[in-house]
Amino acid sequence: MATSDSPATLTEMQTAFFEGLKEPTGNTALNTIAARYLNTANHLIHQEGWPWAERRAVLRTHPGYNTGTVDVALATRTTVTGTSTLWTTAVTGESFNNARVGGKLTLAGGTDVYTVSAVGAATTITLADGYAGTAALDDATYQYYEDEYALESDFDRPKDMRFFTEDRMIRLVSSRDFYLDYARNSRRTRPRVATLILLAPSGNATFNPRVLLGPAPDLTYRLPYRYYTTNLAVSSAGVAARNLSATTDEPIIPHKYRVGLVRKAMELWARDRKDDPRAQLYRGEADAIFAQARAEIQWDATGERPRITPKVAGYWNAARYPYTSTRGSRRYSTDTRFDTLTD
Repeated sequence: MATSDSPATLTEMQTAFFEGLKEPTGNTALNTIAARYLNTANHLIHQEGWPWAERRAVLRTHPGYNTGTVDVALATRTTVTGTSTLWTTAVTGESFNNARVGGKLTLAGGTDVYTVSAVGAATTITLADGYAGTAALDDATYQYYEDEYALESDFDRPKDMRFFTEDRMIRLVSSRDFYLDYARNSRRTRPRVATLILLAPSGNATFNPRVLLGPAPDLTYRLPYRYYTTNLAVSSAGVAARNLSATTDEPIIPHKYRVGLVRKAMELWARDRKDDPRAQLYRGEADAIFAQARAEIQWDATGERPRITPKVAGYWNAARYPYTSTRGSRRYSTDTRFDTLTD
C-alpha cells in the first residue's frame, strides 16, 4: 500500500496512531503497546453487533440410536457393554458416529440420564457417573441421544437474542428457565427452546460455545443459525484470528471505518498512559465515524426493535366525519336524542 493511502494493516495503523498522537514512530516497544490498544479498541467497538461481524452456520442434530442391547455390572457401574451395537460407526450421510463423547444414555426404559465420557469401541461405552440401579443389567434396552451440540469455534453471541434459529422458531431462554422445564431432558421430540453454554468445564478457561436443546431432538434436524464472530482480525493469507498480531494483519472493519479504530485506540492511550484531556476529543472523533457507519448501513431502520402499529383508520374516519352516520362512527348528534336519553 502506498504511504499516502489510508491505514489498513496493523503496521499502517500503528504509524497513523503515533502520528495522530504526535509521538515518535518506529519504536519496537511502543509498537507492541500500540498493538495492544488497537486490539482492545477493536474488541470494544465490536461489543456492538456490526453486520461485517455476522456469520452463518448450520447445526445438524443427532437422530438417536438404540440398536442392540446393553449389560452393566454392579462391580463396574461406569462400563456399558453392548451386544450388536455399532457405536463407533458413522451415521449414514452424516459426519458423526452413532455415539460420541458428551452424548446421553437412558437404560432399561428408565428416566435417569447418564452422560457418555468415552466411547472405547463399537460395544464399549464409559459413563461419566456410575449406573444407579440396584440390579445389574443384562441384555437391557437403552436409548442414546444428544441434546447438547458444539457451535462454531468463533461463536461470540447469537445475532438474535430471542431465537437460536428462526427456521423452526427455537426460542433462546436463560439456563435457569431451561433447567426448570427440562431438568432431566430425557423426552425426545422436536426442540422448542435452547440455552447457551459458552465456557469449557471447570478448570479450563478455553472458550467452548455449545447449545443445549430442549426437548432433546428425536430426528436429524437442520438448524441454521446466525451469530457474531470472535475473530476480529484476518491475516494476509486469509486466516481469521481474534487479534491483530502480524504487521500485515487487518481488522474485519471495512477499510473506510478503520480510522475510527485508530481514533478509539488513541483515546485509550491518552486516557490510560498520559491522563490527557484530548482523550475526549479522540473519543468524539471515533464516535462520529461509527455513527456515520450506522447511518450508512441504516442500522436504526433495519434493527430488530419491536414496533406497535395500531389500526387507526376507524378513528380517522370518525374525526373527519363527526356528524354523519354513513362514514365512521357518530360523535355528535343534532337531534333531540341527548335530551331524551335515547339511543
